[in-house]
Amino acid sequence: MKIQESAEDYLEAILHISQTKDYVRAIDVVHHLGISKPSVSVYLKNLKANGYINISENGHLSLTETGAEIANKIYERHNTIAEFFISIGVEHDTAYRDACRVEHDLSDECFAALKKHFFESNPK
Repeated sequence: MKIQESAEDYLEAILHISQTKDYVRAIDVVHHLGISKPSVSVYLKNLKANGYINISENGHLSLTETGAEIANKIYERHNTIAEFFISIGVEHDTAYRDACRVEHDLSDECFAALKKHFFESNPK
């Protein structure tokens, strides 16, 4: 399933925030993505309407199963690509910033090959 790049960014942000906080609120997404409150509010409503997130009565955000699948895929791509960039000498912040741009456009085939090559060359 292909969704918009911005939706992937929102889902990834919710996943990332949930790893460090007990709950995720819209304001956390605002700060994480650096986007205005009204824009985040509208986008979160759309993500909920499309079945990617749940919003509790107290405003806490959580990923649905579908949303979590997408978020985990993008998060893995982001980290793998960033670590690859770092391994070839790119500065940490630049690597993660550029990985955010590349993660959305890289084909599944290319990412699988990159991941296979990177992890075979750099076992953990």
